[in-house]
Amino acid sequence: MTPVQALQDKLQSWKRFCACTTAEQEESTRKEESRGRGGIPLCTKLCYAVGGIPYQMTNIAMAFSFQIFLLDVVQMEPLFVSLILFINRAWDALTDPLVGYLVSRSRRSPIGKLLHWSVLSMPLGVLSYALLWFIPHTAASSSATVAWYLTVSCLFETFMSCYHVPYTSLNMFLGGSERDRDSATAYRMSVEVLAMLLAAVIQGQVLRVYISERESSCVNLDINHAELTPPTSSEPTAPLHLTRGAFMTSALVLGALFFLCCMLLFLGVKEQSGGQDRQIGRRRSYLKDLKMLIGHISYQRLVLGFLFSSLSFQMSLGNFALFCIHVAGLGAQFQNLMLAILVAAAVSVPLWQMTLLRLGKKSTLFIGLPLLIPALIVFVSVTENFPVYVVVCVLVGASVATLFLLPWSMLPDVVDDFALQNPCCTDLEPLFFSCSCFCNKLGGGLSAGISTMTLHLTGYKTGACIPGEGVVTALCLLLAPIPIVLLLVGLIFFYLYPINETRRQQIQHDLERIRSRAKREEVDTARRQSSPQHRPKRSVFRSKTNITSLGTKKSDPEFRKSPSSPREHCNRITSYSHSSTRSVCSLEQWFDEPSSKSDIPASQHSTCQSALKCYETRCKKAKVTWV
Repeated sequence: MTPVQALQDKLQSWKRFCACTTAEQEESTRKEESRGRGGIPLCTKLCYAVGGIPYQMTNIAMAFSFQIFLLDVVQMEPLFVSLILFINRAWDALTDPLVGYLVSRSRRSPIGKLLHWSVLSMPLGVLSYALLWFIPHTAASSSATVAWYLTVSCLFETFMSCYHVPYTSLNMFLGGSERDRDSATAYRMSVEVLAMLLAAVIQGQVLRVYISERESSCVNLDINHAELTPPTSSEPTAPLHLTRGAFMTSALVLGALFFLCCMLLFLGVKEQSGGQDRQIGRRRSYLKDLKMLIGHISYQRLVLGFLFSSLSFQMSLGNFALFCIHVAGLGAQFQNLMLAILVAAAVSVPLWQMTLLRLGKKSTLFIGLPLLIPALIVFVSVTENFPVYVVVCVLVGASVATLFLLPWSMLPDVVDDFALQNPCCTDLEPLFFSCSCFCNKLGGGLSAGISTMTLHLTGYKTGACIPGEGVVTALCLLLAPIPIVLLLVGLIFFYLYPINETRRQQIQHDLERIRSRAKREEVDTARRQSSPQHRPKRSVFRSKTNITSLGTKKSDPEFRKSPSSPREHCNRITSYSHSSTRSVCSLEQWFDEPSSKSDIPASQHSTCQSALKCYETRCKKAKVTWV
């Protein structure tokens, strides 16, 4: 046997030993990962879901009642109402990305990086929401009233952005796997739909007071006409004192719920550090980060599809109350219809969650969203038929549940795809979620602005008992044809969305491999730092006469042990010759692709042979010494 073949045999046996050690390390790493990523506890999911109640309840209250409150209770001109609603929603949409960027740049506090934003903004949000439904004494002056409601509404939306953007971003920092995050999202959406249901019940009672007081006002107007008394301009728009008190009471109730839900979120959810918590590289500016997000194809198409779909739903549901009052003749039944929509949505969320686990997220989206189209067609085709409206409202609720669940469930997949393609861009999760909130709120602002401006142009009169033909036509257009077109545009963007179920599984597999590799490297680094054999020590071979070859101390316990493996022995030799280590490592690579004797440098031959001979000599001396 030639010396090269003997050397190859010895190093192959060494390589098999190293492979066994590496397999043991990988097994221990997998066990540690399974213990560290054992899923999200049910209590954490529920407390996280409860944190979304304040945003949805206040959103529902403003969507269904704020327009009526400004038009008929405050008695503001439709043009000013349109201005307030549009600027309010536009400001809300603009603050979301800014808050997301500030959250991503903020430092970690003892309770995490996100939670303290939600907790500190909660008291200011409660106060501004209560002031939003307060009618100041300057209401007689139109300019002062417009300034008051514009300022208070913008402040409220700013504080809600500071609460809601970190809350939605918290989904990426709950721990667990991608399926655990989807489950937490499903819990959140189910609780939020129930919150919408509760808000609809509360606001329904307020609207019932408003409708009864308005009808009595119209009856008094008819009596005045019958008595040939010329009506004054204030009679159809008389101050609705009971309605004012009802709106203020509902605001105080929602403020109390806001406080309780925020406390449950703070006490029940522990923010995890996340897989990309460490900053890599130099921080970029806000515009550069935003440009990278907008340039990501998956995020582009998801956000555009979400924008048009949200605009469609908010325009149709935002005008549903006025449509029931002035067109369908079901104003007294509006609360029951909204309850049917929200109950159907609450029941449909877990059903859609099970469907997406079977069919995938994209396929489930295309099943649920188009259900809105036939429902809206029935609404404008049938009037004063309560049973038919109840059945159609169930269909609308199922479609609303799809819009609530699927885009927010698809957003973490986009974040993972972005992280896979841009590994150096970290801590951008709040910016992703804030830009999605921006598009959702932009859709609401455009919906409110377009609706009120259309009503103003068609001659909507504040407090009018019988609307004109132009107003009826405008409400029909705002309920069905325009939302259907917008929904079809949104479905086109969702069709172009590139992450299907196969691509999603590939993303998760690649990320899991990267995380496992990083975890192994961390474990290996920690072991090397804590292991004494990796500290620089002299190599010593003891004999019975306690005479050491290199003159080391007699009582050193580290070198009484015989080398347990070639790896340990070479680690001891490493402190004397770093070049020998490089030679051994390069020789190990050579045996993956066998080379001829002429390809191996002579200096590396001699180094490795001396290392192996030294190892054998050390073993023999150890046996003689410590028998």
